Amino acid sequence: MKISKLFKEKKAVYSFEIFPPKINDDIGKIYKTLSELKNIKPDYISITYSAGGSKNSRTKEIAQIVKNDYNIEPLAHLTCINSTREEVADALRGLIDIGVENVLALRGDRVEGEVKSDFKYASELTEFIRQYSDIDIAGACYPEGHPESVNIVEDIRHMKIKVDKGVSHLNSQLFFDNDDYLKYLDMVRLAGIDVPIQAGIMPLVKASQFGGIVKMTGAKLPSKISRMYNKFADDPEALMEAGIAYATDQIVDLLSSGVEGIHLYIMNNAYVAKRITENIKPIIDKLNGVKQTV
Repeated sequence: MKISKLFKEKKAVYSFEIFPPKINDDIGKIYKTLSELKNIKPDYISITYSAGGSKNSRTKEIAQIVKNDYNIEPLAHLTCINSTREEVADALRGLIDIGVENVLALRGDRVEGEVKSDFKYASELTEFIRQYSDIDIAGACYPEGHPESVNIVEDIRHMKIKVDKGVSHLNSQLFFDNDDYLKYLDMVRLAGIDVPIQAGIMPLVKASQFGGIVKMTGAKLPSKISRMYNKFADDPEALMEAGIAYATDQIVDLLSSGVEGIHLYIMNNAYVAKRITENIKPIIDKLNGVKQTV
């Protein structure tokens, strides 16, 4: 199913993002994760792409497992800056051949010695995919602005180009301040961007995440999260519970504010996905008109 159809059928689309094992790693762990995620019944699962190009990526392999073995719709990430047009076409053809109907078009991280000249921006990749296929194309958006943009206004202008070239929905980069995100949505809509946007939420449940992923993305940490880290960083169990609670509170507030969906960056942690889903399922079901059973 195309994800664009999900947004027409539901008030709140709910999805997870996972990453494939490295090319030489055991694939068994991802089966365990997916088995647990299947019981949670997300609307779809997105699968990230390796930074080094298609030769190092297991995205297609995992997307096929998600779709065929677990009957969950996959959103396969596809990057371009380290690939030629021919390599992107091959990767896209491979995804379509296994029944993938949705891709997330990304520029990708620059890899020294691998950058090609065929694509510079995700908008160019979007245009290429749209000329090649009628597959659904998702795009990324950045509530605090792309790290390489001069300012957020310029970033939104670039995003408008991407949408005009064929993006059917957007997934946001992680963020932790809902007020900032809702102001960003207002700016995006004023710019004439009317495709559905899912809020990207990452539960901070490990101390390493504060100095790793958060630092890499440049996401602003509200004082509330800083206090949480300072209080519980030396107690993994307490930090896990605090992180789940913060993410739950964030999601409830966003859904109450009318966002069109939640995209949960779970870092392959099915326990976190399960706990948060248990917390918010009655709210998601209410929004989507699903009757509760006693």
